[in-house]
Amino acid sequence: MLVGPETSDDAGVYLLTDDIALVQTLDFITPIVDDPRAFGAIAAANSLSDVYAMGGTPVTALSITCFPDKEADIEILAEILKGAADKCREAGCLILGGHTVSDPELKYGLSVTGTVHPRRIVTNAGVRSGDRLVLTKPLGTGIVATAIKKGKASAAAAAAMTRSMLALNARAAALMVEYEAHAATDITGFGLAGHTYQMAHASGLALRIEARALGALEGALELADRFYTGGDGRNREYVASFLSVEGKLDSARERLLYDPQTSGGLFVALAAGRADAYVTALHGAGIAEARVVGEAVDGRPGTITIVA
Repeated sequence: MLVGPETSDDAGVYLLTDDIALVQTLDFITPIVDDPRAFGAIAAANSLSDVYAMGGTPVTALSITCFPDKEADIEILAEILKGAADKCREAGCLILGGHTVSDPELKYGLSVTGTVHPRRIVTNAGVRSGDRLVLTKPLGTGIVATAIKKGKASAAAAAAMTRSMLALNARAAALMVEYEAHAATDITGFGLAGHTYQMAHASGLALRIEARALGALEGALELADRFYTGGDGRNREYVASFLSVEGKLDSARERLLYDPQTSGGLFVALAAGRADAYVTALHGAGIAEARVVGEAVDGRPGTITIVA
């Protein structure tokens, strides 16, 4: 049976037995870095993230590949697959096979199957009033990636973006279960604003976000006003009637809210008494950018207030 109906914004859960539920998800992306092996690893981390966001453990995966075989060297594909295999091996997840089609635009990703105990499923719909909100990775991958394409990002900014995208959300997910998170999602294409709206709407609450608490990738704030993706505008439109700002928000930090993320962090709601301990545990696990960024309050369901 389906566990739901709204178990997550990107994944579905199927109850297999009283003790095992399957988490099923699928995601694929176009290249965001030039190195094909790094791209394969980032695409894999991005796909695995939906399972982690529900408190699950990835078990198996199938590759989804669109490859311009008439224009690109087949060795590029080999490197992409090696990168994905490396990242899945790190996650303890086995790639069983997959499917490749000829396509003018290169794309790669995974269909992932994970497991979770039915009583420990974390969804995006369980936020409670008074919960504190934790973000585990800095924002700005879309901004920095766009600047890289224009040749305007520093080597340090590019390296910081790549490190962030390569990092699995596995440890953050395990700790959120340990600290009894009420709800979670991963921050990807809808940006922080879009995924915050989805969580607020699904939970029937309003959320407040402290703009100055948000972490930014190296160089992202400096680049934000000049380099941003088309997803920025779409994400603004998506949440326009649900988002308001208290105070004067500078334009660079505003861009962070709408910036589409690739392999972004987890956005986790926990009881107020557990949030700081969760962040401390994340820091101890090497997730240094994790921080409390807001809280859940009573209010019009689905609304987001950004405190400048």
